[in-house]
Amino acid sequence: MNDKVNIVIISGSIREGSNTLKAVGILMNEFSSYDFIETTHINPKYISLPFPGDINSSGDKEKLHELIAAADGVLLATPEYNGSFSSILKLIIENLGYPSALKDKPIAMLGVASSFIGAIKSLEHLRSVCSHIGGIVLSQQVSIGEADKVFADDLVEADTEKRIRKLARNLVEFIELYILPRRNIEKLLP
Repeated sequence: MNDKVNIVIISGSIREGSNTLKAVGILMNEFSSYDFIETTHINPKYISLPFPGDINSSGDKEKLHELIAAADGVLLATPEYNGSFSSILKLIIENLGYPSALKDKPIAMLGVASSFIGAIKSLEHLRSVCSHIGGIVLSQQVSIGEADKVFADDLVEADTEKRIRKLARNLVEFIELYILPRRNIEKLLP
């Protein structure tokens, strides 16, 4: 059994250079500062998933399910589109089955939007869906507003970067407090 903590980051944006992917880069950098953490970034641009009800599959659906099933925690990052989270992220969630592979997984959430108020609505909708399928949605979430200004010229506002990094640390702390003790006990059982 792998003693490393496995965290899967799923981005809901496929646009090259998107602000959501810039935020994911900061998350990946923060997770890399822990020597006991392995991360996998799922960029939906590079996977092929069927629509709900479609029985044809490239095999990516099964790989996705395995990655999430083996994860100790998940971080979902989404842009806000039309007042909700991205359809590509919804497609990923749909392909995790029901009961979902996200069931009983700690889930941290980050939303990125161009509007002044940020991605509050998208995170609200995403929280509702993840709670419905049995995920353990962490109370702290990060909503980034005015993303074009925040991520201007490939520089990130210091306050925003701190909030993004803190989100990563909160997920690690939750896993250390609640997931690892259970995993260690399970190792001792016959």
